[in-house]
Amino acid sequence: MKKFVPVTKLIGTFAFSFWALVLHTTLPLVILVLIELLLLAFCGSLGRNVKAVFSLVVFAAFLAVVQLLGGGSLESAYVTGLRMLAMTIVFIILLTTTRLQDLTAALVKQIKIPYEYAFMFTAALRFVPDFIAESQAVQEAQACRGLSTKGNVFKKMIHYMSVIQPLMLKSLGRSETMALSLELRGFGSSEHSFMSNVRPKGVDYAVIALLAGLSCLAVYMRLQGIV
Repeated sequence: MKKFVPVTKLIGTFAFSFWALVLHTTLPLVILVLIELLLLAFCGSLGRNVKAVFSLVVFAAFLAVVQLLGGGSLESAYVTGLRMLAMTIVFIILLTTTRLQDLTAALVKQIKIPYEYAFMFTAALRFVPDFIAESQAVQEAQACRGLSTKGNVFKKMIHYMSVIQPLMLKSLGRSETMALSLELRGFGSSEHSFMSNVRPKGVDYAVIALLAGLSCLAVYMRLQGIV
């Protein structure tokens, strides 16, 4: 995975997400999720992302329960949870195997997205881990000051406001610092240069063609009622 250029990984990510939407039965979705987990393990990133995968599994189970309580069948509940799981694990693969600088370069040079939008997308991804780490740090700091999270749901929501407020202040401070740094570096200029070589090679074109063929096959099988 790491030897492919970012645009190939992006197309692969969208292809897996597309397959998750097209597949309509439990078994193909289970196979798709297992393939993604094998790819994550092959990249050597499964151990570092066990907690993230477990959180996604819990959230998928929650969505399945909501679907079931909403009047859906057991099969539709399974499909909903597996579909969400397949569409999110593939993004973990993308983020753990691709540098954000290379991803920005691929979005601008290959997909022709304006630099400002590509930068906003990758900047949001860059700060997600930092935001999670700061959230944990604020919770630990407030717990040391005697914050109690016991009680019913409403009490927990009220207590959690003491975590959200300093977290939002930290985020606003980070945003202001980042805006000042971008302004000093001349952000908004019409000229951009990238050090990374993100041009697709022969193996990338072969993989893209394979993904396109599999996507067409998935659509055909869905129309025929096979999957």
